[in-house]
Amino acid sequence: MQPLWLLASLLALSQALPFEQRGFWDFTLDDGPLMMNDEEASGADSTSGLPDPDSVTPTYSAMCPFGCHCHLRVVQCSDLGLKSVPKEVSPDTTLLDLQSNHISELRKDDFKGLQHLYALVLVNNKISKIHEKAFSPLRRLQKLYISKNHLVEIPPNLPSSLVELRIHDNRIRKVPKGVFSGLRNMNCIEMGGNPLENSGFEPGAFDGLKLNYLRISEAKLTGIPKDLPETLNELHLDHNKIQAIELEDLLRYSKLYRLGLGHNQIRMIENGSLSFLPTLRELHLDNNKLSRVPSGLPDLKLLQVVYLHSNNITKVGVNDFCPMGFGVKRAYYNGISLFNNPVPYWEVQPATFRCVTDRLAIQFGNYKK
Repeated sequence: MQPLWLLASLLALSQALPFEQRGFWDFTLDDGPLMMNDEEASGADSTSGLPDPDSVTPTYSAMCPFGCHCHLRVVQCSDLGLKSVPKEVSPDTTLLDLQSNHISELRKDDFKGLQHLYALVLVNNKISKIHEKAFSPLRRLQKLYISKNHLVEIPPNLPSSLVELRIHDNRIRKVPKGVFSGLRNMNCIEMGGNPLENSGFEPGAFDGLKLNYLRISEAKLTGIPKDLPETLNELHLDHNKIQAIELEDLLRYSKLYRLGLGHNQIRMIENGSLSFLPTLRELHLDNNKLSRVPSGLPDLKLLQVVYLHSNNITKVGVNDFCPMGFGVKRAYYNGISLFNNPVPYWEVQPATFRCVTDRLAIQFGNYKK
């Protein structure tokens, strides 16, 4: 029965996460830090708090809160109607799953003694208040999942060992300067689904962070934030209200290889804007209001995937995607989507896609007025 509830817990957790996390339940067997979906998106320090199974003696394995399932230092207490963090959690616990309960507050001593805790899952509760010292005992915590709660601010005094924070679908309107101070190991933040506007980010809010992955989707952004970490490899700003990309909007983000801007209201991308992204591999501009293919794509030598479907594009030029001449582009396209655009695809010249791997990589048609 143990493998069954463990598998069920994994499936439930994955539904609450907006991007895939590989090897989440195998962290006790890792020799190094967990990687994100693309190995290059990881920047975790191998000495940043990963629990060593040999150094943790399961002296307290008999302790298990009433109604919970406990196995191999994993304590699973989801869907129990809990109104507070349970007591009698074994001090050798490395993963504590409290998702889908009725917890409304995290108190000072709720996690007392849990110094080996590596991952804390609090998704889908009613948390609106967190004591400033609630996370103090969690010296090795790397993953904090506190999405789908009632938070109006980023929790204070997050553990310095934290690598990944998922706080989407809360009520956060402001990210003040210094809230992430001291989090030198952090490389992934998911904070979409909050009513954040551009003015909600104080100057210097992300100072000191060396993030690889940041997602601020389903918010109220009207433009690309200009003060995000320069270290970003992935930036996802889909489902916002962005209307244009101006010349220097992407100046800071030269290390991006994946940029998500789908489901916005983008009508214009200023010439030269994309030239600041020399390592870009994926560009998502689907479900916007573009009337033409953005200029500058042929100059992005590593670009392989471009999503342009569901726009207002009426014409595709022979040099819109591929550079003139031969041997210039280092990576061939393996995906270009242009479907659901009013472009007469039969008029597009075959040479337009001369730097595409094969014809199946191109998606046309299905346009409906």
